Amino acid sequence: MGENTSNPSRRTYLKTVGAAGTVGMSSLAGCTLIGGGGESDTITIGATVPRTGQFSSLGEDVERGYRLGETLMNEQLEEDVELVLQDDESSADQVRQSLQQITSNNEVDMLWGSFSSLLVTAGSAFAENQDIPFLGAFFAFEGPHRNEGYEWTYSPFPKSRDVARSTMGLLELIPEGERPSRVGIWEPNSGWGAEQADAWESTLSDAGYEVVLRETFSLGTEDFSSLISQSKSQNVEILLSNPTPPGGITSINQMEANDYTPKVLKYVRGADPTAWWSALGQKGAYACMCPGWVPGMTGNGNSEMKTAFEEEHGLDQGQLIPTAVGGAYNVAQVALQAVQAASSPSPEDLQSALRETEFATVIGNFTFENNGLPTEGELTAPTGQWWDGGQHTVFPDVDGEEAMDFKYPMAPWSER
Repeated sequence: MGENTSNPSRRTYLKTVGAAGTVGMSSLAGCTLIGGGGESDTITIGATVPRTGQFSSLGEDVERGYRLGETLMNEQLEEDVELVLQDDESSADQVRQSLQQITSNNEVDMLWGSFSSLLVTAGSAFAENQDIPFLGAFFAFEGPHRNEGYEWTYSPFPKSRDVARSTMGLLELIPEGERPSRVGIWEPNSGWGAEQADAWESTLSDAGYEVVLRETFSLGTEDFSSLISQSKSQNVEILLSNPTPPGGITSINQMEANDYTPKVLKYVRGADPTAWWSALGQKGAYACMCPGWVPGMTGNGNSEMKTAFEEEHGLDQGQLIPTAVGGAYNVAQVALQAVQAASSPSPEDLQSALRETEFATVIGNFTFENNGLPTEGELTAPTGQWWDGGQHTVFPDVDGEEAMDFKYPMAPWSER
């Protein structure tokens, strides 16, 4: 865990400490790091989260994960760690304004992203302009990494290509003789919408599936009737999209009203928040999502994160940790291991550590490509499925107690 691949001396020692720290061996806490020689500087991290606006249903969970991560870093580092958070109102403009205010009032060592490609890329642009190391999850869009010349942005999170590969793995869980083949893609009119649709179409077509529908819709629309009608007429069996959470919920209600039920439904981001079940109840069952982390995953600090969450927030019988908590906690684990691997708190040394270290977090083991993407093929994006009010890992096959077998096909609305 936290393995730096370039400097075997100091890095090897820190790697050992980092590995133990990540899995919660308290006996090794306080054995590092930044500055060396007993210095005890404060590490300041700035971030925004959507406490209000269209992504607010997930903002609270992102903040909970970040706060658990802040506690973890304070337990594992000699230096104090302070996380300065502000509401970004689900607005890219407000992300920039809030980060400007945070960095004007604090000597910030690192920035963490908000939720969604829209908000994370706004934070990334600010960080790139300020030469500050930036970690952003909940950000599957690959395009900016390839086109914006990122030097300071790193995304510990499954990307469009990983989501498509995970979708194919999910479908392969269905016995071949029962496996559906007709794919429909509802494509949001955004850069990520087009990229994700391309990745799904290419990956699934190459695997022998037939993409019978690919239609664009406007983010923010409240009328999915035309897409539903076209999906029914084309006998779409596998429905894929990446709507906003409000759009996803609206579309399910309209599917029921129009008596259309695909056999498989996967909504990336749309079905991520706990608001999905609060709004839909049993109508939301069977829906799949790819949120980066799902209950059921094991190793790399998963059990320690669950314990910390239970102690801080409590969990009722059968209640599961919201997925965004895990994705955010994973960001903090990367930050912790980068700090441990860096030879100083300078932005350049943190940047080098991000480029050269192998990270081990609750979402898996991975390194970064030079453009900040997780190295292709290293992350297996987990697919979750809503069942009995919780999101359970159904792909890959993991042995966590919250994992379950993939429920297929979706039951008709009248049988929920």
